[in-house]
Amino acid sequence: MMTTRKWMVSPCQTCMYVVSDETGEAVIIDCAAYHRNERKRLLDYFATENLHPVRLLLTHAHHDHLYGNDLVLDNYGLLPEVHISDKELMTVQLEERIKMLFKNYLYQIPMPQNYLTDADVICFGHHKLQVIHTPGHTPGSVFFYCEEEGVAFSGDTLFYRNIGRSDLYGGSKEALYASLKKITTLLPDDTVIYPGHTKKTTIGFEKVNNPYIVDL
Repeated sequence: MMTTRKWMVSPCQTCMYVVSDETGEAVIIDCAAYHRNERKRLLDYFATENLHPVRLLLTHAHHDHLYGNDLVLDNYGLLPEVHISDKELMTVQLEERIKMLFKNYLYQIPMPQNYLTDADVICFGHHKLQVIHTPGHTPGSVFFYCEEEGVAFSGDTLFYRNIGRSDLYGGSKEALYASLKKITTLLPDDTVIYPGHTKKTTIGFEKVNNPYIVDL
């Protein structure tokens, strides 16, 4: 059985997830822990639950989804993994954007060694997460989908009754709507969606109640 632990963290109120199972292996999705108490809470959770993180995953390369990556590298030796289409955002645009927002940014920004591609499979414990490329919010935005458990982590592509922005650097309104049509066709209606901000939802609920999806 898969366990999903969620925290709302950072000045941006980003959803940070730890996904684990009975083996004790875990993946971290969007490690956005910024404040000291948030970073301590994450480490305490791993210690208390006796979990062993094996992958550090990003739904996309925006700064508000990776504030805690240095913490994970320092404590568990894991580098972030993001879709190859977000390589420019991660390696060229990231520091520039953070400096615009934070006069004195506190942490180092670890860079990936390995990049994800569409249909990659992330294995941990007895579970698998499929990488589904959903460009639009950023060129390399992805869903992480566990078919066995019927859950998906959508980053900033799909929210409760809303969708992500497409007007930021590298965004595309046309690509975002194509991704939303793809994902709502591909995933079953009862799939639980854990987004990058706000509360969880389901594909079926969004198909009926999300004004951006109803007429796709």
